[in-house]
Amino acid sequence: MADNHIPIADLPYCKPVKEWLNKRYGAEQGAILWKKTEEQYNAYLPDLPDYGGKKNGHAMAIYGGLLIFAMYPVLPDQPPISELQDFVSNLFMGPFVKLGKIFNLNRSSDMWLINKVFKKSGDGDRRDCIKYPDGFINVEEPYDKENHIARYHFTQCPNAEFAKKHNLLHVLPLMCNSDFFGIEQIHGTLIRCGTCGNSSMCDYCVVGNKNPLADRYEIRTDEGSFLVSVKKENNTDSNNYGQQIGTGGSMCDYSFKKR
Repeated sequence: MADNHIPIADLPYCKPVKEWLNKRYGAEQGAILWKKTEEQYNAYLPDLPDYGGKKNGHAMAIYGGLLIFAMYPVLPDQPPISELQDFVSNLFMGPFVKLGKIFNLNRSSDMWLINKVFKKSGDGDRRDCIKYPDGFINVEEPYDKENHIARYHFTQCPNAEFAKKHNLLHVLPLMCNSDFFGIEQIHGTLIRCGTCGNSSMCDYCVVGNKNPLADRYEIRTDEGSFLVSVKKENNTDSNNYGQQIGTGGSMCDYSFKKR
């Protein structure tokens, strides 16, 4: 076991999780469930590979996800994840709500900036992966300046690997689906045809919510409860752009290609 894993008490999510448990189950049972969550979290730690602990640029995504994986199995009613989605989305993506007051992906300058953020984060992931190969594997993709499309994808996700190993794939969508909520708060649209939980990669295609590309797809829930982007049927436009979305592990083709 690596000695740099993040203790549950060091996570910023403990208080809201406790509050959620108390609200749903009552203070007495909520306290019992939180204790069980702590125990389950600690039981998971020895089985984790070395992610670099707090040095990992995605530490909160990894260990925050572990907290949800520890909490869900101890819930006595085992609710459908749809009943937890709003809570988890706000838990992890709450800061995007405030960010949306000043940040708008329909502005070309803000799209350019978020692409820079993606690139910087990806550079950090690629450095981390050299030291900690079980972390996120981030693949950079070029920014489409003409159509204002920012893209990248993961070919490896620690949360997905953990879920597969521990038979928790049914819980994984709580984390993955939160990305849609986060991008929506900054006036954007996430177009995604798969994650590492239901595909061979987790793809991020981000545009402003008024970008023509955003209107060509609708969000559906697949059989595993993952949100996926699907091209609308009979969708044509005057520019005659041909957008294709991949399935079965293929990455979506979001580029604007005139026929």
